[in-house]
Amino acid sequence: MTEPMRMQRSSRDPDETRQRLEQWLAKTLGPDAEPSVSDLAGTEANGMSSDTMLFRATWSGDDGPHDERMVARVAPDEHDVPVFPTYDMQGQFDVIRSVGEITDAPVPKTWWCETSRDPMGAPFFVMSRVDGVVPPDVMPYTFGDNWLFDAPDDQQRKLQDSTVEAVAALHAIDNPTERFHFLERSAPGDTHLRRHVANTAAWYEMVKADGAFSPLVERGFAWLEANWPAQESKPVLSWGDSRIGNVLYDDFAPVALLDWEMAGLGPAELDIAWIIYAHHVFQTLAGFFELPGMTHFMTPTDVAGHYEKISGHTPRDLHWFMVYSAIQWGIVFLRTGTRQAHFGEIEMPAAPEELIRNSMHLESLLPEFAGI
Repeated sequence: MTEPMRMQRSSRDPDETRQRLEQWLAKTLGPDAEPSVSDLAGTEANGMSSDTMLFRATWSGDDGPHDERMVARVAPDEHDVPVFPTYDMQGQFDVIRSVGEITDAPVPKTWWCETSRDPMGAPFFVMSRVDGVVPPDVMPYTFGDNWLFDAPDDQQRKLQDSTVEAVAALHAIDNPTERFHFLERSAPGDTHLRRHVANTAAWYEMVKADGAFSPLVERGFAWLEANWPAQESKPVLSWGDSRIGNVLYDDFAPVALLDWEMAGLGPAELDIAWIIYAHHVFQTLAGFFELPGMTHFMTPTDVAGHYEKISGHTPRDLHWFMVYSAIQWGIVFLRTGTRQAHFGEIEMPAAPEELIRNSMHLESLLPEFAGI
């Protein structure tokens, strides 16, 4: 099996970044804090959107000396082909903090959010580092030879069910449209789902304007419109990127839900379908390489059934939401492929649609539009 490909996320200089972090901490904490930043490193962990920087910070405070292992999530430089059109770092910070305060869903402790570009060249926020393991993306966990693939069935089921339970805890937050009003999509539409999809369509138009167009993605949007759900579930806090690759686990249970760039308001099915579809992407890749994968894991019946059992809500129109998930994955692949070309890791194909690694699966979900 080939060695994993390391995809470059950022062009930031590590030593300069450490110095800027230290200077920013001195201004944030005051001159008597004498902060120091050390052990700064990037991460090879999953996630291809924001820059993730691990570091240790020491300082003196009114409550005594601090020695903290921390994580900075920094909005990408606009010249590094960011995945999303905008990065609301304050919004992400506020969601994580609120979730930690009002639910049992595991999230990291939040420390500070900096909205100015001056200190680091882009807005960022700082959290405590949480120890845990993540199902790998590269190589995908479905390829074998990793802690999740090698675990017994009951442990895999524990991870699956406990992840669904963590997502259900987010959805159980009352008055989400009031608590998280700042997550409301600004795109046009008379329902939360309409605005969510319109926002995604605008995101695709940005990607397309940079040369990464896809007739398949455009057919997908047409299919969504032609098959719109007759009834939309009530809006909840949607994590948005609710896949197991964005979760830190300890003993096969979540200890931190990460990556909140796609958080929003909308039907619970947005997250339920995303959990299922994210696994389908990696399972399909395993099949492409004639590997057995994990066909018993994260099945629609099991995920939706457990969600209904613990929440009382019966997920509906899951095929429609799976198509929507597939479209969004396709847009992500278009954008991350464009970034690889930007950093010289690959050549941009003449047909940008070749960048979409889930294109065959998305095609299979659109039988009514085959051949159009």
